[in-house]
Amino acid sequence: MSTGDLLTIDPLELKFPFELRKQISCSLQLSNKTDNHVAFKVKTTNPKKYCVRPNTGIVLPRSTCEVIVTMQAQKEAPADMQCKDKFLLQSVKAPDGVTAKDITAEMFNREAGNVVEECKLRVVYVFSHQQTSPSQEGSELVPRGSISDNSEFVMAARTFMDQLDTQDKSPEAKALITKLTDEKNKAIQQNNKLRQELELLKRESSKSGGNLSFMFVALIGLIGLIMGYIMKRS
Repeated sequence: MSTGDLLTIDPLELKFPFELRKQISCSLQLSNKTDNHVAFKVKTTNPKKYCVRPNTGIVLPRSTCEVIVTMQAQKEAPADMQCKDKFLLQSVKAPDGVTAKDITAEMFNREAGNVVEECKLRVVYVFSHQQTSPSQEGSELVPRGSISDNSEFVMAARTFMDQLDTQDKSPEAKALITKLTDEKNKAIQQNNKLRQELELLKRESSKSGGNLSFMFVALIGLIGLIMGYIMKRS
């Protein structure tokens, strides 16, 4: 809190709960300690980053005025999370009956003989307990829920694998796997045997110079049926 001859300003630090890609606002309370009208003006070193409403105005005698400072949504956070932006609040005694529309830049000109009070305000980034510091996550903040979501995914995957292992160890599952494995091995052995007979028939056919016999054609069809059976059981 700053107490001058004209205004009491609270707070002296503009604290923004920093979040990426989100507009954030904080407020200033300007209290007129006098029986006179007081004109004020708010300046900043980074006008494109902040919106001040109202940035000029009149505080009536013995009354309080609220000023809202809004920081525009930011795409990235400073590496050290230190903000160098500053604000300057100027105040000056104004004639009775003056309104905000009557405020001019000349009123805050000290060279013109006006008594101008000035108060410097600094900007501070703060974090809630739910937020993650960018020093832990790199130059940008990680969206909320990212870490917990990954943990939940890992736990779900482990649970699924445990259930799968339990099912595999059941007697029914073991018996079924053993039966299918035996049938597949037998089919493969039969297929290998038929392939050997096919090769033998090919050699005999090439020696005789004739066409394949009916038995050879039937053998090829049988091999096709066995291979189809193997693929279906697999």
